[in-house]
Formats: sequence, C-alpha cells, structure tokens
Amino acid sequence: MINKDLQFKDNIQPKKLRRNLIKKFSKKFDKIFLEVKNDIKNTSKTLNVLDKNFKFNFNPKDLKQFKKFKSIVFIGMGGSILGADAIYNFFQTKIKKNIYFLNDLNENKILNLKKKENFSKVLFIIISKSGNTIETLSNVLLLDILKKNSKNIIIISEKKKNFLYLLSKRLNLFHIEHKSNIGGRYSVLSEVGIVPAYLMGLNILKLRSRLLICLGEKNKSFLKSNTIKLAHLMNSNKFNNLVFLNYFPELDKFLYWGQQLIAESLGKKNMGFLPIVSKAPKDHHSLLQLYLDGPKDKIFNIFSFEKKTKEKINIDKNFGIKIFLNRKLLSGIKNAQKKALIKTFIKKNIPFREFKIKKINEEILGELFSFFIIETIIVGKLLNLNPFNQPAVEQVKVHTKNYLLKSTK
Repeated sequence: MINKDLQFKDNIQPKKLRRNLIKKFSKKFDKIFLEVKNDIKNTSKTLNVLDKNFKFNFNPKDLKQFKKFKSIVFIGMGGSILGADAIYNFFQTKIKKNIYFLNDLNENKILNLKKKENFSKVLFIIISKSGNTIETLSNVLLLDILKKNSKNIIIISEKKKNFLYLLSKRLNLFHIEHKSNIGGRYSVLSEVGIVPAYLMGLNILKLRSRLLICLGEKNKSFLKSNTIKLAHLMNSNKFNNLVFLNYFPELDKFLYWGQQLIAESLGKKNMGFLPIVSKAPKDHHSLLQLYLDGPKDKIFNIFSFEKKTKEKINIDKNFGIKIFLNRKLLSGIKNAQKKALIKTFIKKNIPFREFKIKKINEEILGELFSFFIIETIIVGKLLNLNPFNQPAVEQVKVHTKNYLLKSTK
C-alpha cells in the first residue's frame, strides 16, 4: 500500500485510544489476517476475487467482437455499476469511447440517449447479479433494445432461473456468468469490472497486478494499525461520519464506490460510519465551517493527486494590480488549500488520514480497490459484524416488489 506512487499518513493518535481495547483488537487482528489470506485462496469465498489465480467466467478472445463499438452503455445498479463508473472516471482522459451509465431511474437520461446515439451502433452491457434488479430491468425494457440474436448486448448475471439469464437463453444473447459467491460491492475486480475495463481499452492484467500488496509483510503493520484505529473509533459511537474529502476529481466515482462498500458492509447492529463524498476545494465554501467547528463526530480521508498542472495564471501588467495568484499553477493552489486544511485539522485535533496519489495507472487503481475491500472486511470482523450481508436492504426490496404486484400502474 505504501510505495512511491501511493503515499499515506494519518493523525489518529494511538495514545488517545483505549489500551485494553487496542490489545483485544490486536490479538483478534492476527487471527483475522490469516483468515483473510486463507479466504483469498478459497474459490468458494468472496475474497477469492483478489487471488492472482482467480478464474474468470469469460475469455478475452470472445470479447474482441465487441471492441469495434465506439459507444458503450452500462446498465446496472449499486455494486454492479459503481466499479465500472469508477474505472471510467479514473481513466477518462485516456479512454477514447463514448461511455454512458444508466444507474438510476431517470426518464430524461433515456430520452437523451435515444436522441444522441444510433442504438444499432451502441454496445449495451447489462449487469445484475440477481438478474432481477428492478431498476436495471426497467431501464433495459424502456430502451427497447432486446432483439433475438442481437450482437451488441452483453449480459452479466448469475446463471440461475432469473429474468436476465432466461432472456439471454431465449434471445440468444451473449451471457457471462456472475459468480454467486461474490456480492455486488466486492465484484469490481471480477467480471463485473474487468469486462468493462477490457472493453474501455485498459490493461486488465495491470489492473489486477498489485491487489495483495497490503497483505505483504512490509505493509502488515500498516494494515493492522489502520483497521484497529478505525474499529476503535467506530466502536466508540462518537465518530459516526467518515468524510472522503477529495482534491482529485478523477477519484470522485471511486469514492462513491467506497461509499457503498463501507455503508453496506459496516452499517449494522446500530453501528457504522456514514460515508460522505465531499469535493474540494468546492466544499471549502459550503461545508468546511461545519467540518471544523461543528460536532466532533467525523473522521476524514483526504485524497489528492501529486502532479503539477501545466497552465499558469498570468496577470496582465496593464491591469496595474498586484495579486499573489500571478504565475501560480492550479495544482499549487489546490496543494496550498490542502496543506492549510491539514494544518487546521491538526490544531483542532480532528482525526484524518491522507492518501497521496502520484500516478494515474491501472496498478494504482487496482491497489486502491483491494486495500479498501480488505480494510473494510477486517474492520467489520474486528467488531463482530458480517461484512458480506445487507439484511435491511433485502427487506426494502421485498416490500417494493409487493407494492408493484398490487399496483396497476
């Protein structure tokens, strides 16, 4: 996790944490750490998705027929699409295709898409683990793209008796099996995220090349320290909000992926962090007052990209006005704002962690995905939470279906 391309620091002070609880978590961590490493090797476990020998349910050769499409529409909800959106956002300047995401119920999005694109020349990738996700099916049916033997549709779902799988069989559509042991929020490094990455033109081998770096001996103490601190703060019930303060726009969608990961994995038994995605420096002018002087119930993850921008601010001499912004880079301005914020956080004893990204490449993004997956699972296990289920969400799905069955519209 800590290397020349991805750097980290925090000011969560161990001396302020309860020693007896830290000791308890420390012993527990060692057991969980081994459990995580074993689960990665076990093909029936969710974490097997991080294994270097993970077996995909597709062959890249079979996907070459779809690389000709210049426009791709991804249709899905939650973990089925947030990962692909994060990948696209991170590499947006590198990807030379028109990419669209239908990840809510928005009629205007569909109408605009119909006006903008010739659907016969668009690749549609439909992703739903269950094959029955209400919003996904609604968007697919409203698009009216389902035709027998269509060569511009890929469906990713479980190979079970569900709508999308049965449809792919009946209409002879290209289908990729979604592994049943991998839940949506953990699926980005499986077919769910790797197929989109491949069709965006990215190097999928590099994306998966550094997934286990945080489990190496050099980083074990780093992982242990972080998970124990987070578990301690969450257990205290004093820190209910985890703010992702982002100075790097290419990471916005990754943080929305992380928002689901943390909320669904840890939000149980009257515990959990509320993950909040906050954009900087924009939110300096709206939320910063609350962050600094409001309730002391927040932990901050600060993200930035440590690379100089090219354009300098040049003040016309004819203005006759001196200003300190002259000859400054935008990256320099953002860095000064971030440093000022961190200095204030330290002064006010506000807990934070800082992630500095030095490069934009597949290896870094894969490492970020895997680190937050592993960290979240370990925090959950330290607190005796099941990080893999989401029982409350399932209740809402059942009630929604019942209302729709009763409704005539």
